[in-house]
Amino acid sequence: MILRAVLIVFALLLALPAAAEAVRLKDLVEIDGVRGNDLVGYGIIVGLNGTGDGLRNAPFTEEIMANLLERLGANVTGEDFRPKNVAAVFVTASLPPFARAGTKIDVTVSAIGDAKSLLGGTLVMTPLNGADGLIYAVAQGTIIAGGIAAEGRAARVVQGVPTAGTIPAGARVEREVPFDFSQVSTLRLALKTPDFTTAARIERAVNGELGRRTATMIDSGTVVLDLKGQASPAHAIARIEGIEINAESRARVVVDQRSGTIVMGADVRIGRVAVAQGNLTLKIEEAPMVVQPNPFSEGETVVVPRSTAEITKDGTGLAELPAGTNLSEVVAGLNALGVAPHDMIDILKSINAAGALHAEFVIQ
Repeated sequence: MILRAVLIVFALLLALPAAAEAVRLKDLVEIDGVRGNDLVGYGIIVGLNGTGDGLRNAPFTEEIMANLLERLGANVTGEDFRPKNVAAVFVTASLPPFARAGTKIDVTVSAIGDAKSLLGGTLVMTPLNGADGLIYAVAQGTIIAGGIAAEGRAARVVQGVPTAGTIPAGARVEREVPFDFSQVSTLRLALKTPDFTTAARIERAVNGELGRRTATMIDSGTVVLDLKGQASPAHAIARIEGIEINAESRARVVVDQRSGTIVMGADVRIGRVAVAQGNLTLKIEEAPMVVQPNPFSEGETVVVPRSTAEITKDGTGLAELPAGTNLSEVVAGLNALGVAPHDMIDILKSINAAGALHAEFVIQ
């Protein structure tokens, strides 16, 4: 009867109109052309404490190590070279927009062989290539691994992911991406969450700051800026990126059935609907009884089975919710009274199937 009691209480709660939240323009949009570029490289880590690649299973590690030593003047051709303190890795990074030569960026290192841990290793100079095949940065430095591993002769324990790590400021930019931002006469603002109302508000706010007809809304996700007459594109962006916009968003309910997580927006509403939930409980108890024969008789002791079975059903009431009830209040009340998250998810799915949930329902 818990569900019925909660629904009756919250049926009297009507939702107040949710006010749009003021957000800076720079947090709502991406500027077309101002973006990062992904970099990737293939390198080797040295200095591991016996936790490197097994060269029998990862022959490419031996090959790259031999090539590196040969470039440094050491000829190991034909030698039985079997180190256990090296590991082959992929190195990834993101080249930020307007990065200049000499700028340092963070890199991520991930083992590609059968190395057990990268803890304490050092990445040897590794070139990082862009999608066009050109080298844009060079990485080198000590690895900060994200886990730890320990083992004995018959057991091994691993916490976190010791086969991946990072090098803060571990790469130096060597080549700049050719892009002359000062010569741009038109910019597009791409909304991270497309919405016609938000785009219209951005248009009005930008025109109020930079002058009429500077901004034009093209669709729900794009606002075009005509920068003719402005001092420079950089100055124009600096003037408008701090403008606060009352951002709108669609009402949405997101549920994760695996973890039982429920996330919903403040604008979620439910229509007039009646809800009932019942739980069947099956209880079986075994109480065997021992029956003994009379004294001095030839009988045998027998165990006689004795079972009791009971089925109970709770929550058979039907409760009605009026139109406009705030769903977040209802779920908060159910949660406070101990209703399991998976039961709440089933209730939400049923309300949505009935057409009474006025929101986008997303199941993960």
